[in-house]
Amino acid sequence: MPLPLPLPLPAAVPRPARPTTVLFDLDDTLFDHTATSRATLRVAAAGLPFFPTVDFEAFYQFYSDLLEELHLHVLHGRLTPAEARDQRFRGLLARYQPRATPADADRLADAYYAHYARLRQPVPGALALLQALRPHYRVGIITNNRTAEQTDKLRFMGMADLVDALITSEDVGVPKPDPRIFAAALHKLNARPTDTVLVGDNWAADVLGALAVGIRPLWLNRNGAAQPLPGVPAITSLEPLAGVLAHIAGAPA
Repeated sequence: MPLPLPLPLPAAVPRPARPTTVLFDLDDTLFDHTATSRATLRVAAAGLPFFPTVDFEAFYQFYSDLLEELHLHVLHGRLTPAEARDQRFRGLLARYQPRATPADADRLADAYYAHYARLRQPVPGALALLQALRPHYRVGIITNNRTAEQTDKLRFMGMADLVDALITSEDVGVPKPDPRIFAAALHKLNARPTDTVLVGDNWAADVLGALAVGIRPLWLNRNGAAQPLPGVPAITSLEPLAGVLAHIAGAPA
């Protein structure tokens, strides 16, 4: 999830070294939040009176923008998750159904979360990648979200037993790219920055956050975004497996 926090650019990208530890972001790196959220919103909103004529792309983008904005407030303690949920669905209906009541928003939220639980899906190739890494590396998840929610995602996707440590912003008290959450992950996994790779989709939170503490990043750029800093290894997918493993090992295929 985007975190528009300014960080100084590092002098250089760490040189590839054979790592012992691989850290992953979770949402939109291993867990396909975008695909899950799109599918869930389409199903949950299908019965709304305006939905048959709505431009779904614009509808989803507005929802996603609300989610990202309010999630930042949750991460920094300005809103509780319940307050953010209420504001998100009330804000969504306020634009598309001005006469909607708070009860209408609550019903949409309930439907969304009911469908979300069953429609969750991994990023293609994520499970196979963890299975391949697990015998040879320490594997950790470092994520800006709540511990119970992220633990449940890992269990649902069959990944819980493939991860040595889950480090969340809720447990540490600060979100990525704050150096303290990376330090907590390294401590928990008994790893050094120079022996660690971080795979993540978010440029500010994952790539710049990793570089700032000496961890080698591997940017998962599934949407073809322009790369702000040259020299950072990037992949567009977690497939094919052999190529991703080569990048992680420090020998890009």
